[in-house]
Amino acid sequence: MSSLTTFNLVEEEQVHLAIKFKYYLNALIDMRRILKFGATGGVSAAIALILILVVFANPTKDFAIDIDPMKDNQNLFSTSRVTVANIGKMPLTNIVVNYGGGNNNAIEKIASLSPGEKVLLSPPSNSPLKSVTVTTDQGLSVTKDYRTPIKLPGMMGS
Repeated sequence: MSSLTTFNLVEEEQVHLAIKFKYYLNALIDMRRILKFGATGGVSAAIALILILVVFANPTKDFAIDIDPMKDNQNLFSTSRVTVANIGKMPLTNIVVNYGGGNNNAIEKIASLSPGEKVLLSPPSNSPLKSVTVTTDQGLSVTKDYRTPIKLPGMMGS
């Protein structure tokens, strides 16, 4: 082989390596662009989600109430509780909690609840634990049935 042929082979290899280098360089630039756009999109989605949660987390109604009656039947005993929460913008007054019994012991009164305030109540022992009705001076009336928590293996009462 002559030196001219060897020179051409070396030159061809250099051209081939230069083409490969440009290809890999373009691939890296494309990967950087994809990462930039992906990161920008991810950050934008996270900001949008946070804004949506902040907007919808604020109470939208002036007067609103939420109740959560729960009974938990254990092997040896049973526990029950009722959570009453003001989820509105304004205070609620003269809240009457009716546990469903036929006597006056099945009714409990709360003077007022400020916005965001919660009260945890215990129903009387003779209460039927079927449903709870809560009424207020502002015209709210909510009735909910008692719920039972999910029993997980290894937990007390399961």
